[in-house]
Amino acid sequence: MALGEGCPAEHSAYSALETLMRRRLGRECLYVPSCRLGLYVALRHWCRPGGRVLMSPVNDDVIFFVVLAAGLRPVQAPLSARDGSIDPAGLPESGWRGLSAVLTTNLYGNPDPAPELRARCDALGIPLIEDAAHAIGSEVAGRPVGGFGDASVFSLSKHVGAKSGGFLALADPGLRTELARARDALLEPSRLTAELAYALRPYAEAGVRGLRLVRAAHAALRLLGREERAEIRMPLRPGELKRALGTAPGLDGFHSWVRVDMHDYRLRSGRSRLRRTQRLLSGLDQRLAAHRRGTEKLLASPWGDPGGVARAQPLFRVPLLVEDRDAAIAALARHRVTTGYLYDPPLDAYAGEVFTDPSPAPGPAAWFARHALPADPRRADEVIAVLDGLGARPARREGPARREASGEGQRGGG
Repeated sequence: MALGEGCPAEHSAYSALETLMRRRLGRECLYVPSCRLGLYVALRHWCRPGGRVLMSPVNDDVIFFVVLAAGLRPVQAPLSARDGSIDPAGLPESGWRGLSAVLTTNLYGNPDPAPELRARCDALGIPLIEDAAHAIGSEVAGRPVGGFGDASVFSLSKHVGAKSGGFLALADPGLRTELARARDALLEPSRLTAELAYALRPYAEAGVRGLRLVRAAHAALRLLGREERAEIRMPLRPGELKRALGTAPGLDGFHSWVRVDMHDYRLRSGRSRLRRTQRLLSGLDQRLAAHRRGTEKLLASPWGDPGGVARAQPLFRVPLLVEDRDAAIAALARHRVTTGYLYDPPLDAYAGEVFTDPSPAPGPAAWFARHALPADPRRADEVIAVLDGLGARPARREGPARREASGEGQRGGG
């Protein structure tokens, strides 16, 4: 049974979610069980198989595999070393020709230059698709992120903390019925065990944190084979990936990569999940205010960027630039502050030219990926205290780092 064909209570729950997001964004919004599924639906609608999609190399590898699953060739964009945003000026004119779409990332909530990218896409006659998973509440040029693209996708696992759900927002509301059918065709039936696990997860996580068993829990998951990322990037498994490419477009051949960190990404949402998600989304403004306060503190720290364009944004994570990031992560872990959402090495170094077109200027992305420390703004005071106590040095783009950021002396992406 498709998401739109559930009982009246379920229909009311996801309609209420869509209404909340529609009011915030000013666009037609379609509920999806995950941002990654919404992105796949958008790519399949707007891009023919075999097309080329410009995207950020500093991004979750799951998104990379979603692009491949849609039958498309990822093309890695040049980035700003300052904040990891796409740098349109860094892509030669020849690089724009032949693209089928541009996919933004809005990394950690910091906006990509959507107005410029929109103008480029209009001139080329190709769609702009905005991945706003990190960027509910972020704005650019006086408009919300997600309000520039032909389509945009949002995640309720990030700012909202729902661990499930998202939206596919549409510039053309007339496409809603067609895209809803495409979504429904991909959904798997809801499972009682999955709904029970979802309902119990917040209590289990609170118990683990309260008993200080986070490390033990991760060790147990590794022993059971349930922790799928021993390193920052998931295993590429190039032999298997080459075989999967022969099945594209389609999610089934890429399932083992696309499901990582969210095995329920295609699962039809049950009533309890939808009700909890609606409750969390209704409190989004208070959560965004807390993120904004913490963001301002972190950007004003020695490792931040007080004059940056993200200054007023309620960032999902604040990318502090730290010289010895590994030491900083270890120090934070000793104080029970977990660092997540690391995307190092960049995707072109991770996947290689067999699976992606590399960036024409990889240096800035490699420098940013190696030094960015994504800090939770709600724990700004703790993060600053730990880094102060460690004597952590800010990463500066002078000398060798500046040469690296300009592409000179590039040494891989790790």
